[in-house]
Amino acid sequence: MIRVGDLYYPDPEFRKRAWVRSERVYKRAEKDPVKFWSSLAEKLLWRKKWHTRFLHRPPYFQWFVGGKINITENALDRQLSRRKNKVAFFWEGEDGERRVYTYYELYREVNRMANALESLGVKKGDVVAIYLPMIPEAVISMLAAARIGAIHTVVFSAFSSKALQIRLQETQARYLITADGYYRRGKVIELKEKADEGVKGTEVEKVIVVERLGREIPWKKGRDLHYGDLVRKESPKHEPVIMDAEDPVFILFTSGSTGKPKGVVHVHGGYTVQAYWTARWIFDLHEDDIFWSTADIGWITGHTYTVYGPLLNGSTFVLYEGALDYPKPDRWAEMIERYGVTTFYTAPTAIRMFEKEGVVPERHDLSSLQILGSVGEPIDERSWKWFYEHVGGKKCPIVDTWWQTETGGILITSLPGVGPFRPTFAGRPFPGVKVAILDDKGRPVKEGEKGHLVILPPFAPGMLRGLWKNHQRYVKTYWSKFPGVYYTSDTALMVDGLIRILGRADDVIKVAGHRLGTGEMEDAINRHPKVSESAVIGVPHEIKGEVPVAFVVLKKGVRKSESLKKEIEERIIKEIGKFARLHGVYFVPDLPKTRSGKIMRRILRKIVAGDKDFGDTSTLANPESIEKIWKVVHG
Repeated sequence: MIRVGDLYYPDPEFRKRAWVRSERVYKRAEKDPVKFWSSLAEKLLWRKKWHTRFLHRPPYFQWFVGGKINITENALDRQLSRRKNKVAFFWEGEDGERRVYTYYELYREVNRMANALESLGVKKGDVVAIYLPMIPEAVISMLAAARIGAIHTVVFSAFSSKALQIRLQETQARYLITADGYYRRGKVIELKEKADEGVKGTEVEKVIVVERLGREIPWKKGRDLHYGDLVRKESPKHEPVIMDAEDPVFILFTSGSTGKPKGVVHVHGGYTVQAYWTARWIFDLHEDDIFWSTADIGWITGHTYTVYGPLLNGSTFVLYEGALDYPKPDRWAEMIERYGVTTFYTAPTAIRMFEKEGVVPERHDLSSLQILGSVGEPIDERSWKWFYEHVGGKKCPIVDTWWQTETGGILITSLPGVGPFRPTFAGRPFPGVKVAILDDKGRPVKEGEKGHLVILPPFAPGMLRGLWKNHQRYVKTYWSKFPGVYYTSDTALMVDGLIRILGRADDVIKVAGHRLGTGEMEDAINRHPKVSESAVIGVPHEIKGEVPVAFVVLKKGVRKSESLKKEIEERIIKEIGKFARLHGVYFVPDLPKTRSGKIMRRILRKIVAGDKDFGDTSTLANPESIEKIWKVVHG
């Protein structure tokens, strides 16, 4: 890349290769977003064209009304004429086991599973729950459900039995696909036992069990079925069920700060269009690319950019079962070298872990890399530069991406062939997406000022179509604060047309009338050479209203001390101001995070307040961190 001040631009050779390399695309999209998205949709396979491009009946909207499509026909059948024997994905288990699936092999396996599901009575519109680790059968099960018109709801395999139970009850799913277990950091995770507990009190009638480990497991005759026995006898042919564009393809649950998790609904038509084009342009996918998104399938990134986006583009991707740093800290780098990965998409949490563990990427041949991506939370400047210099060799564009479970796909980033890239700034709205940054009264803020990030109509076609059977929560959560526009609950600012995400709106701290974004403070702390990562929260103060407190994870081998605490406190004063003075610094071994890397600050607030009612913790990837942090704070 070429650096100009604090901006980075793709070099001329990369621009020649890129799908999008000029501003003309942005201008065309801005002129008429509906026409723009419709022209993109026409490049996909439709059984019947739509009669209405965009229909807006607030708070609901629809795209490609009257169109007929199936996402799997676009992801599989459409690829066979050109890519029948091309590798669809490489799979690697944590234990080193490897499998390879071509597009034709994947097509046949999906058809077998589709026939198997139908033999059990699964019909169009039924909900099929998938509680699987990152194994090929997870991909196959998602596609098989979508192929027959069923709605899949994937539950992250590290979720507890209770979290599974809640999702099964909310969707009234009658079918569950799980496994006998899987490996995580060398340990056997007894998934079937968790599944058995989770189906209690639900409407689940059939449990299909994948034999990942071949271990003895509890078995309920008549309910439990072996995946292998079920699909082996089925035909490898199955025509896709043709769906209305607005028919649901999946439900994916996301947690709020209170109440039960929300079941976000996505549909066949708009989601297919958005997943295809965002994956194609943002990751610049070409025929010879090897794409690796490290996100688990249980999360929206896993849906859109681990599975659907690459397959819709006829790409080859990598699927990995285990921890990126097991059994050695550089497992991830070994895999990039082994498969010749060209695009590596991961979370800032993982990047900081790589740096903290002292991995030296230069010991591996990472020359295949062409694009790096960041997802899950705003990336701090130091991590951005480490990623750029040590993993990308100062040549790879870094596409920092902002989006949500609700948006279905990436909405803000810098296209790799256009740029520019600025550390800590996500970038510009994707072509065809309109956003604004508003103050508390709904007025646009001035450049450089903080405000609420909202999405304006016409909304991106892959965005949510509602919350599963919960109209009131849908309206209250997304449409009540600023009527007519989608409220993201994120704060942001814009400089030179580039958007910087500052954090959740409820993560803004108001100190004596000053609004402080946690992201801004954390970025300052994270640039300390001895700090791995941090989280800042606001705690009540009788005079100032709120004051900031920092939870800090130190790099490997660094010892905590009062002098180090003082350095961090002085850093905040120097970089932000005295009004941002920290009223506490806690050195902790880890931060409570979701699998996608988002820090659960509400839990940190509960700990400081001495309140053990943590609410919904089902999305935590590391629930053990709560007790450790509690001991640091309360002794």
